[in-house]
Amino acid sequence: MADDKKGFLLRLPPELFEQVRAWAEQEMRSINGQIEFVLREALRRRSRGPEPPTGTDQAGD
Repeated sequence: MADDKKGFLLRLPPELFEQVRAWAEQEMRSINGQIEFVLREALRRRSRGPEPPTGTDQAGD
């Protein structure tokens, strides 16, 4: 329900806005929907804790 959502002003550099706009278009979402999707995914990943090691040694890079 859109009435339950909290609105706020978000200022982005033009380059970042354009990247989000293009990404949203590829995913067939609005810019607002894309930002909401990215934030939800980030919060979901954060709540799971650190990712398990992939088995590759990154120290030698």
